[in-house]
Amino acid sequence: MSEDQKTHRAAGIVPAHLQAGFDVRCEWGLAGIEALAPTSDVVVVVDVLSFTTCVAIAVANGAVVIPYRFRDETAPDFAAQSGALLASSRGGHGYSLSPASLLEIPAGTRLVLPSPNGATISLAAQGARIVAACLRNATAVARAAAGSGARIAVIPCGEKWPDGSLRPALEDWLGAGAVIASLNGSKSPEAIAAERLFAAAGGELTGLLRSCASAREIIDRGFATDVELAAELDCSDVVPVLTNGAFRA
Repeated sequence: MSEDQKTHRAAGIVPAHLQAGFDVRCEWGLAGIEALAPTSDVVVVVDVLSFTTCVAIAVANGAVVIPYRFRDETAPDFAAQSGALLASSRGGHGYSLSPASLLEIPAGTRLVLPSPNGATISLAAQGARIVAACLRNATAVARAAAGSGARIAVIPCGEKWPDGSLRPALEDWLGAGAVIASLNGSKSPEAIAAERLFAAAGGELTGLLRSCASAREIIDRGFATDVELAAELDCSDVVPVLTNGAFRA
């Protein structure tokens, strides 16, 4: 029995749930990345609204984004120790988890970006190359992932219900499908489902994104521009890679 198999058995993971035998696999959230990362060469994290969209925009400008699991009293100290600025919550002053706030971030800026979903999930993988994907850079990420190894796991992060349980999010499933659509190799049924959802969206992609639950929440809070930025398909060739705890181009 391999070390990965021992780890999965100890965690109580059913072997069939690992989608073994396929080059491209897709699974949701924190539990999904913890299950698939040990047997993956590359893990693609997708949090369209809004962590990975923020990362894609900031890194495209030459910034360095440091993911952080929790936004609590430890965040300022962590940012200071990292020699970085600390992003605020959406709507706060300065840089935040709002893609629009990062459009003019200068090259060389180091930014700690706390997020309960995308950041937490990005930091959970062990042993695999981690890249951040969204609709803006989906094809570029697929190309880079394909060049980094045969075994690729695509992780739509989803959101959380008030009780902390996973809320599958349409925007992340569409983003995952956009990446998978540009990948070759054998694909698990779960990966094929995401790919077909993206293909079915077609010219209605932007409309679907604007109308989904996560986007409506953001729009209702006055951040419609964030949704428009997140909906721009393949406008960027930048691939943010997690290296030494930070996303860089």
